[in-house]
Amino acid sequence: MLLIKSKFKIAKRLGAAVFEKTQTQKFALSEARSAASKKTRGRGGSDYGRQLLEKQRVRYTYGLSERQLSNYAQAAFAEPDPSASLHRSLEMRADGAVYRAGFASTRRAARQAVSHGHFTINGKRITTPSYRVKKGDIISVREGSKGSPLFAGLAENKENTTRAVPQWLTVDINLLKAEVVGEPTYNHIEAGLDYSTVFEFYSR
Repeated sequence: MLLIKSKFKIAKRLGAAVFEKTQTQKFALSEARSAASKKTRGRGGSDYGRQLLEKQRVRYTYGLSERQLSNYAQAAFAEPDPSASLHRSLEMRADGAVYRAGFASTRRAARQAVSHGHFTINGKRITTPSYRVKKGDIISVREGSKGSPLFAGLAENKENTTRAVPQWLTVDINLLKAEVVGEPTYNHIEAGLDYSTVFEFYSR
């Protein structure tokens, strides 16, 4: 219960999208009331506050430590399109690919499943959530884990899920297998995250 309350407080500050479990109608209504109240009071925010908020939104969305996000941002900033590069790096982590493929209901669950060795990439067992997948990689639930309650009913529940598999992945939910067939592209509106503001924060 304490963890749920903590997530609720974080999501109130950073937005519902940072946690899957706060993306509910009840939370959205609460968020709308809070936003209206702040608008009425006429509160403004500094550039630093805006940058910090967006940086925290990215960090909590992907479940990263401050050091991890800083390292990702630093590496991406050296690329021709920093925002696109950062998005690829975050999405193509092993835990991100497992989540996007629909093998876990949340990024946190995906991270734990990878850490516990439930997945293989190209037949090799992995335990590092930050492992970078690439085009051509085959991500599979490990044979010894297919009977785990973690993956029971995934095929049957596929029709009830509202989360679409991205175009850079193809998934055979019956075989509990996915293939990386491309790379994610960054769209500010679709991603709901403004990476340029994150770079502003780190370039202060």
